[in-house]
Amino acid sequence: MGTVYINTFYIYTPNTIKMAFDWFKRKAKNITTSTDEKKDVPKGLWHQTPSGKIVEHDELRRNNYVSPEDGFHVRIGSAEFFDILFDEGKFTELDANVESIDILNFKDTKPYKDRLKEVKAKTKLTDSIRNAVGTVKGTEMVVSCMDFAFIGGSLGSVMGEKIRRAVDYCIANKLPYMIICQSGGARMQEATYSLMQLAKVQAKLAQLSEAGLLYIAYLCDPTFGGITASFAMTADIIMAEPGALIGFAGPRVIRETIGRDLPEGFQTSEFLQEKGFVDFIVKRTEIKDTVAKTVNLLAVNA
Repeated sequence: MGTVYINTFYIYTPNTIKMAFDWFKRKAKNITTSTDEKKDVPKGLWHQTPSGKIVEHDELRRNNYVSPEDGFHVRIGSAEFFDILFDEGKFTELDANVESIDILNFKDTKPYKDRLKEVKAKTKLTDSIRNAVGTVKGTEMVVSCMDFAFIGGSLGSVMGEKIRRAVDYCIANKLPYMIICQSGGARMQEATYSLMQLAKVQAKLAQLSEAGLLYIAYLCDPTFGGITASFAMTADIIMAEPGALIGFAGPRVIRETIGRDLPEGFQTSEFLQEKGFVDFIVKRTEIKDTVAKTVNLLAVNA
């Protein structure tokens, strides 16, 4: 039989050892799988949250892009929000043909017109906000949603004009209005034209209020700059996602300005609710029901 090697669990012979090594022998010198036959792992199949939790993308989508493991709200755009809010994901987009242009022939690290061309091609959007009308739990309303992927959801002349048109549509059709905010603030490439939109939007929202129509703001991560300093904080009802960062200036700037450490949780939606700036913290999985109930309770037609 030949030499026998014994350990606690198995008995090996020279033949069994040879057979074991044969399992690891490559029959061909090179990999013969063609490129067409290779199976790549689809991009976006998994998502890792800041806490390190790994979530399957399909599961994340079914849960309104909220991690079931730790409740983290993954940043999404207008397409996903409209699908979540509107009944059966059906809506009519308003003012889709309004898009940004380079008013000032502005140039920083690259010409603004080139930056616009690139971001439009990449996102398939015309600007950082979209307007839509549809039903939410059977109640018709208008929703304007910002897209952070378009130059940080920044406020420019087009955003101001689209909100103006959305408000006019609400007044004409006696509908409640909602803005989903996620922005870094005003768009520097449009300078004063951008800042003028703050007054323009506030004037239109005042008209909406005079018409007896409800205005809801839903603040997502992040909501900063002039948007926080104006129409994000002047709604009849202010809702916010859990853990969203909301403020005017960033914590680093504030810390350096006042020369002291900031409170724990500073600028989170929970901190702002405690200080009275936010009415409700609403999970994205509950936003549709909460908005519908709010509209049905508070909306007053003129």
